[in-house]
Amino acid sequence: MRAGAPLPPAAEPDLLAILGGPLGAYEDDAYPFLPGEVAYARARLDAGRPLLGVCLGAQIMARALGARVYPGPVKEIGWAPITLTDAGRDSPLAALGEDDAVVLHWHGDTFDLPEGARLLASTAAVPHQAFDWGDGDGARRALAVQFHPEVPAAHMERWLVGHAHEIATTPGIDPQGLRAATARHAAGTAARCRRFFAAWLDAVA
Repeated sequence: MRAGAPLPPAAEPDLLAILGGPLGAYEDDAYPFLPGEVAYARARLDAGRPLLGVCLGAQIMARALGARVYPGPVKEIGWAPITLTDAGRDSPLAALGEDDAVVLHWHGDTFDLPEGARLLASTAAVPHQAFDWGDGDGARRALAVQFHPEVPAAHMERWLVGHAHEIATTPGIDPQGLRAATARHAAGTAARCRRFFAAWLDAVA
């Protein structure tokens, strides 16, 4: 959907995804449209309609559910594994927790786990990596992930250019290392992410 385009009623779309961005979900003073985004996400959640949040989208969902969003202890940038909880292993995320699986991380903020949410995934540095929420195990149509299952390898060079300043100011991160890791991991991760998306779509259909 184009920036500035009018949004349909929150319950109307069959499927809604809120993707990532470089701002913080708590930066209302700098980005006055954020409270409206949070309210829209809350209306979608209240309607029980399928909602996927990725990175900033996950943080907006957490805030919409009353949880605190704030700068994390470290920036996680690069390809690394997640650890699934028991609930996560029994969720659409199962493919992303296989023995040699990694996902693309690119975030500096985190969130508290919202009331009523199930924690699905963690890392050592950032324990709240994914959650689902809804009315009982059979109707958890809201899924939030802190990492990026949507990014194909072909887009990585754009990210390296667009985030050049962030990369340069994050210790231990450099474009060459990110390119090499992308070459190693992107194909296998893309296949697992397709399985993840297919499983989630099946679950919310």
